Amino acid sequence: MRAQPPPPASWADAGLVSGEAVELDVRAARLGSRVLALLIDLLAQLVVALLLSTVLSTLLLLLPGGLFDAALSGALQTVLLVLVLVGYPVLMERFVGGRTLGKLAVGLRVVRADGGPVGVGQSLTRALVGVAVEWPGLVLPLLSWAASVTVMLSDPRGRRLGDLVAGTLVVHTRGAGVWRPVPPAVPPLLGWAATLDLSRVDDGLALAVRQYLGRVHQLSEPDRTRLGRELWAEVAAVTSPPPPWAAPEPAYLAAVLAERGRRAAYRLGRTRAVTAALWPELAPPLAVVAPVAVPTSVASAPTTLRPAAPAAAVPTWPDPVRGQRAPVDAER
Repeated sequence: MRAQPPPPASWADAGLVSGEAVELDVRAARLGSRVLALLIDLLAQLVVALLLSTVLSTLLLLLPGGLFDAALSGALQTVLLVLVLVGYPVLMERFVGGRTLGKLAVGLRVVRADGGPVGVGQSLTRALVGVAVEWPGLVLPLLSWAASVTVMLSDPRGRRLGDLVAGTLVVHTRGAGVWRPVPPAVPPLLGWAATLDLSRVDDGLALAVRQYLGRVHQLSEPDRTRLGRELWAEVAAVTSPPPPWAAPEPAYLAAVLAERGRRAAYRLGRTRAVTAALWPELAPPLAVVAPVAVPTSVASAPTTLRPAAPAAAVPTWPDPVRGQRAPVDAER
């Protein structure tokens, strides 16, 4: 089955293949989405750094004066820098399934080059390479930044230096497909659809029609017409009367599906109305009523259950054999 229009070049370009040799419809993350995720992660790292600095400052104030010196201060700053720049991405990717806060917000995920979950060693390698030559780039910052951007733009799957070294890949976790509703029924066919006998249209056939109408815009000819005719032949075999005038098969299918949904909604409404009449507690009012103050004597009184509704009278007929009145549905 061919699709129309063809998918864009950026769709399913991650090159991931499942164990059954089926290519997965996964997109590789590019420079724009990854930069946005990086900016969000920088804000999160700044917050983490402020919190850790506050905690360390509080602990240092509790130490005796002779134990604190410049060497201890430098060591603590180094530990804080490593925890923020290296520990943050490694821990997040380890416990959140290859995602950081920025990747969660943008919809990205780090995976292995073969599509498997990323490991701790790979996350650590990505973080160390990123700190050294990408961001913040401790080795030749300007030159390393230019090299990182060049590598990401030239790589077919948008990988950075850390991904190439660690054997990882960043992919999108959200599909790029556009949701389209089912085409509405043609008004001239609504009167005909209201007279249809739909008792033999089962849920499986209705689901097939629903899926076809939801994807009819993606199908190309002649597959679109062929599949529509096959589905309409199945539906026409279990419904009556036939349509009054010639129309495309998708129009018939849309009318039948709309009428089936209308009848289901009507039955559901009647069921809820009967339930609300027999047991009002199951159907609370939509309007929110302001609370009313209850006297103490009433509030402290024990509550009792609402008595059950009386049983409805069963119509009876005189029994000519026993001379007694028997229910209508009684077995004679």
